[in-house]
Parts: sequence; C-alpha cells; structure tokens
Amino acid sequence: MTQNPSKLFDVPSEWNRLSEAVIGAAIDVHKTLGPGLLERLYEQAMVYELLQRQIPFRQQHRVAVSYKNAVLGETVLDLVVGDVLVVELKSVEKVSDLHLAQLVTYLRTARLPLGLLINFNCTRLKDGLYRRVLSNNTPSPACFHSDHTPLPSAASAFALQGGGA
Repeated sequence: MTQNPSKLFDVPSEWNRLSEAVIGAAIDVHKTLGPGLLERLYEQAMVYELLQRQIPFRQQHRVAVSYKNAVLGETVLDLVVGDVLVVELKSVEKVSDLHLAQLVTYLRTARLPLGLLINFNCTRLKDGLYRRVLSNNTPSPACFHSDHTPLPSAASAFALQGGGA
C-alpha cells in the first residue's frame, strides 16, 4: 500500500505556524532591504523582526558535533526558532544542493525536526525559500512538553547580545 505523498511531509500545526511566522518576518526584511547585502545584515534584520514579533529564538546557536562516541567540536546555527526550527540564512547567487544538504546535516546534528533555508539574494523571496523536514516520524521536541523550560524571551536574548531599544 502506498502512502499519500502529501502526508509524508505533514508536520504538527504548531510547527507550520512557527515557520509561517519566520517566513513572514523574512518577507518584511526582504521588502525593506532587497537583495544584494551581506548575510550578516539580513541576520541582524531577522533578529530585529523576531524580537518585534515576540518569537522566541536563539542566534548563532552552538551545537556539538559528534562522531560515534567522540565530540569533534561545534557548529553554529544562524537561528534556532522555538526549539523546533533551524533557520539557515544565505545571500548567494544560487542555492546549491550542497546548501540544502548542509541544512539537513544541521537538523540531524541539532536533533531538530524542521528547517528553513532563506536566500535573500533573489528578486522574489519566494524563489529563495526552502523547507526541509528531518522525518515525518520525528517526535515532538521538548518545547511541546509541559515540563520543558521555555527559551528566554526574545527581548532578554537581544539585551544579552548588547541590543535594545
């Protein structure tokens, strides 16, 4: 018996709402700044938008990389939103298969189920949006369990980074 292909990528509605909110923030950033800037500038604009929208996130989140039983070092994720969503930001001429494979590797390494790659260097942002689901059987992350301590508020995260109003 074959599965309905659309069911393979179904994710909880909470995850869809979160990714839609991040995409909405990215659209506002792109409308205001347009293409052609450095990735770090888009990242700072995304941080601003996420803060304004009170969406919990971590910026430049470090994740340990292991090989078998050995910790090799760390990798750094641009943004982790709501303990569910890895957001990889790019400002490149063309997104390659390697960029998309990198996003999936980040999902596996961070053990997070959902990823967005957003390339701001395009005329229409919708042409620069890529979403990946680690697995349709990925269990809900801890943030959806009542005993989980939530992320720090976006405002406190920004204050810790030296930002503010």
